[in-house]
Amino acid sequence: MLRLRPILTSGSLHRRYATAAGPHALVLLEHRAGVIESGSLSALAAAQQLGGQVTGLVVGAPEQVKGVVEKAKKLKGLTNVLHSSSEQYAHSIPEVVSPLLEKLLSDDTPYTHVVSAHSSSAKSLLPRVAARLDLPAVSDITSLEHDNTSNATTFTRPIYAGNAIATVRAPQSVRVKFFTVRSTAFKASTEDEGVQVEEKAIDPVDVSNPPTQHVRTDLTKSDRPDLGSASRVVSGGRALKNAETFKTTLEPLADALGAAIGASRAAVDAGYADNSLQVGQTGKVVAPELYMAIGISGAIQHLAGMKDSKMIVAINKDPEAPIFQVADVGLVADLYEAVPELVEKLKQ
Repeated sequence: MLRLRPILTSGSLHRRYATAAGPHALVLLEHRAGVIESGSLSALAAAQQLGGQVTGLVVGAPEQVKGVVEKAKKLKGLTNVLHSSSEQYAHSIPEVVSPLLEKLLSDDTPYTHVVSAHSSSAKSLLPRVAARLDLPAVSDITSLEHDNTSNATTFTRPIYAGNAIATVRAPQSVRVKFFTVRSTAFKASTEDEGVQVEEKAIDPVDVSNPPTQHVRTDLTKSDRPDLGSASRVVSGGRALKNAETFKTTLEPLADALGAAIGASRAAVDAGYADNSLQVGQTGKVVAPELYMAIGISGAIQHLAGMKDSKMIVAINKDPEAPIFQVADVGLVADLYEAVPELVEKLKQ
């Protein structure tokens, strides 16, 4: 009779299970004048919440990249830094930079997520790359959670001018998950002198005859803090009557507080302030420690850009103004009397 008996080898028997690789995020580190943008530092902080590896990507002209890479290597949370330099990358034109990202995110890419700040540049670049790869993109997220078991990532993002929060889930079938980060929702990552991650240069992808070319850059120069990252902001509305009154009323208060100056859309449309100072749904989103709304009624579009501020102070002569519904401190008074008096008190 033929009998079967088990044969054991000298080695131990192990049962093996297939496990999904952990998340690996690629973070775009935008920079200006050799300094990494604060929004990119917030994007890095968001990427760390995925719980996996985080690779930074620095793109620019040769003279720009070297110094930025040295700063990036010291950032907390980065696993390594990739950099690519070319004169074509000097101004980060989406049509020129996107082929490089497409190459990095080909079918055998190790990256599961692509992350950036919700900046003007990234809002052009990431959706373009995602569309070219036939993948979706989620914009302006305020929180995220990654499930390693299902390899799915769940995001929240404000919609309807911040009056509702949408929950969006990117399942495992989305091989690379693109998303931009609302910088005010994540605390910026910081440098650590004791950290020094590896760097790797990658070849640029040459784009012949790009459809878009950079003509010039016009910057509004100011000694004041940058509106997007200032800890204190003083904003004015249409009640300030004209550009001269806007300037003479708000600047002394901003100087006394060491604050940036902002404006409502109504003030910008009326020509009181430059559109780079606009706060709101179609302007900048800010969340400073102190936000002062001077002569601003509080339209829903404006509230969408500042209601996450830690302390909101409103001065308006209309007691029914909507701004008082979100203000922590409200003063019903004539701004032309209240603001000069406040400046005098602050100088004492």
